[in-house]
Amino acid sequence: MRPDSLVMAAPEGSLRKRKVGGAEHSPASPSALTRDPADSPAWLHTGTFWLTRVVLLRALAFIYFVAFLVAFNQNKALIGDRGLLPCRLYLKNVQQYFHGSTGWSPWTYTPTIMWLLDWSDMNFNLDLLALLGLGLSSFVLVTGCANMILMAALWALYMSLVNVGQIWYSFGWESQLLETGFLGIFLCPLWTLSRLPKHTPTSKIVLWGFRWLIFRIMLGAGLIKVRGDKCWLDLTCMDFHYETQPVPNPMAYYLHRSPRWFHRFETLSNHFLELLVPFFLFLGRRMCVLHGVLQILFQVVLIISGNLSFLNWLTIVPSLACFDDATLGFLFPSGPRGLKKRVLEMQREDAQRVQPKPRYLGCVVRQAANISLGILVAWLSVPVVINLLSSKQVMNTSFNPLRIVNTYGAFGSITKERTEVILQGTANPNASAPDAVWEDYEFKCKPGDPWRRPCLISPYHYRLDWLMWFAAFQTYEQNEWIIHLTGKLLADDAEALSLLALNPFEGRAPPR
Repeated sequence: MRPDSLVMAAPEGSLRKRKVGGAEHSPASPSALTRDPADSPAWLHTGTFWLTRVVLLRALAFIYFVAFLVAFNQNKALIGDRGLLPCRLYLKNVQQYFHGSTGWSPWTYTPTIMWLLDWSDMNFNLDLLALLGLGLSSFVLVTGCANMILMAALWALYMSLVNVGQIWYSFGWESQLLETGFLGIFLCPLWTLSRLPKHTPTSKIVLWGFRWLIFRIMLGAGLIKVRGDKCWLDLTCMDFHYETQPVPNPMAYYLHRSPRWFHRFETLSNHFLELLVPFFLFLGRRMCVLHGVLQILFQVVLIISGNLSFLNWLTIVPSLACFDDATLGFLFPSGPRGLKKRVLEMQREDAQRVQPKPRYLGCVVRQAANISLGILVAWLSVPVVINLLSSKQVMNTSFNPLRIVNTYGAFGSITKERTEVILQGTANPNASAPDAVWEDYEFKCKPGDPWRRPCLISPYHYRLDWLMWFAAFQTYEQNEWIIHLTGKLLADDAEALSLLALNPFEGRAPPR
């Protein structure tokens, strides 16, 4: 008899477990999974993660898409053939460091597909990797399905860009995306392209890998604050943060003017969410779900209050691993051919112990891969945990070239006064003359003209604008790329000018 027939032939009394007084059925019992849809809506069972995988993959694919879009639009001007810091020169320096070797040593020091490509046209190589990433991430984003090979390709493509990106790719969210993407590889079956691959349920080891990631992200961010700037302890940091953050957005203008009591409340809430809430992950399903909800709401608030690239969007991704199918069911339609209906049927089969026989080889390979992942993450987490417990904690650091398990943190110190680097040019042959007119270059998002409204770009990211914020803490000798930039502006270089919003000498001779 077919599995459907087994369910249909079972006596009604054996499938229904009623409570005294006509109370509703236990959601974990077969009755909750087999009630007639015509009579009442069917509820998804807790403890399965089929829909969780679909949501995770789509969220991760969205971040990949944004990251590759940023790379396609900006890499040529930053690390291309005529970029501010050409990646070809960087790779040659790596070769020279290893005495001209092209063997294993350069690969392990700088893992990148670029070693296999022709360096005569780096602009083409950079565009190729970015376009491949855009295509693959678009497929996963639209379909909601992927396999290990496809996700491994996305991870390898982005890692190849990060490892030749030099200072432009030195931000913590680059390593965070690589670690999140690496875990995403093991969410999927090896070959099958299906949103609900019956033979490959979502691995609990991988889900705990995501939870371990969000635990370290939040706890690391909280600890670096209380160990860093004393304003986090006297609750005054938020008095300055909105004004002095790297790239403020329009909402930051109004939040900066909030009452002082509100800034104190924000700082206390930050400590609660980063130092206490992460431990909710280990206190059972309901507290784990509560953790996910609180962290996602926290990231949404951060998205509203500043342009922090795709960092906060990316931090939402591992938080999704806190939710099972019963929690995420509301995101999916209840139609007869929808994913929600199919998951319900799979749960019914599981409740009746009518499961398709797993493919033996695929099952063994899958289990071996997941166990290996768990061992690898545990081993690589040792220095990360030691760093978390250390009074000399460092943030946004990788202990391996593949950036599989990393340390994280943000805003360990808060600047109390905003210093802005302004680039100006003059057409006057005597630049020191009293009558020389200096005209401002405007960046796409970095603050410049005080009368210009702050931009709103998150999750997109302007890498040059962000580095200009760091440059303001130092001198130009410590940021050689600024000298390269000014030289290219003197030469009216089109690629360098593409990184800016306003060239005051457009249509005229370049500045002297």
